[in-house]
Amino acid sequence: MTDYLTLAGGCFWCTEAVFKDVIGVESVESGYIGGHTEDPTYREVCSGGTGHAEAIRVGFDPEQVSLGDILDIFFATHDPTQLNRQGNDVGTQYRSAIFPATVMQEEQANQAIARAQADLDQPIVTTIEQADNWYPAEDYHQDYWETSGRSNPYCMAVIPPKLQKLRKSFAARAKSVAA
Repeated sequence: MTDYLTLAGGCFWCTEAVFKDVIGVESVESGYIGGHTEDPTYREVCSGGTGHAEAIRVGFDPEQVSLGDILDIFFATHDPTQLNRQGNDVGTQYRSAIFPATVMQEEQANQAIARAQADLDQPIVTTIEQADNWYPAEDYHQDYWETSGRSNPYCMAVIPPKLQKLRKSFAARAKSVAA
């Protein structure tokens, strides 16, 4: 049985690339959540006016990878101390947020925040938000690292270091060994 968790950790191209490399992850879909505009476009979300976050919906097999591991990987591969930004991406659409689908996921999210906070000097600003309407991103955003990202200078600067963190800190969870 597949469980789903929705995470926002900056650019969805970057978070998608990380989670597609995790053993037990069966699907990763980029999209938009947490806003007030129905069926937003990428351009609308990037404007910051819709209230949506760029996010990923991770489908995973809990018998192969735990929800706790998914959350720990999330915190290790983005900066949860930056409010409404990740690096050069600035705006509420790049916020760090978890959108739990169940009370158990919310409890696990709070526990993961506490675990991550123990290793950080600055406060975590990741929010836990209601998992409301999910809007898949346009087709060209799906599987972006594999299809277009390696020719995108932004992706080449951001994604390989995230993959290195995954492989260093969660070697037993990574599908591949080299970037």
